[in-house]
Amino acid sequence: MAERKQEVRGGQMKSRGTSAKGAKRKEAIMAAAIRRFAEDGYQSASIASIADDAGLSQPGLLHYFPTKVDLLLAVLEQRDLESASVVHGTAEWRGLLGAMGEAVRRNAQVPAVIKAFAVLNAESLTAEHPAQSWFLKRSRSLQLNIAASFERAAARKEIRGDVDCRAIAAELIAMMDGLQMLWLRDPDAVDMVRVFDGYIDRLIESIASDRK
Repeated sequence: MAERKQEVRGGQMKSRGTSAKGAKRKEAIMAAAIRRFAEDGYQSASIASIADDAGLSQPGLLHYFPTKVDLLLAVLEQRDLESASVVHGTAEWRGLLGAMGEAVRRNAQVPAVIKAFAVLNAESLTAEHPAQSWFLKRSRSLQLNIAASFERAAARKEIRGDVDCRAIAAELIAMMDGLQMLWLRDPDAVDMVRVFDGYIDRLIESIASDRK
């Protein structure tokens, strides 16, 4: 009986080791994909080049991501998980704005990731792009969640009653996306964090019901 238990424990250890190794390989593949998508765009990036960058054979990569679309969606979902708490986890409007400012600061530390996301976002405007639906749903979800936060603030009379909450939501997303493009194109000329923080300060001043 004791011998049987030892065999089971050994099998579990092997399984955990294999799982950890697989997770590291997936991380390497996704990091390589982000770099390739940033430099070449989705359409031009090849599975072979991504596999080579990740130190794997093409069949080795396809073991984890059977198609390039699967890899694309995995990259997008990872990016969305990293930023989801910024909007979905913050109900109070001032906290939401602060979280968005923190997201901009984090983004400034990972230009390759931001570039890949910006390139994919722009590419998804073209017909038949596999991420077209994903980006559309994400945009609508972000706008609805941000607008809802401001609508609750208006109901509590924390912001002016005449504020167009949906317009504010669209404006915030446009400011973040537009600043990222300016910064990616000419990072020495644009202080993305400072500009966004200044915009948030002006926004609060213009809509807060307790402003002087």
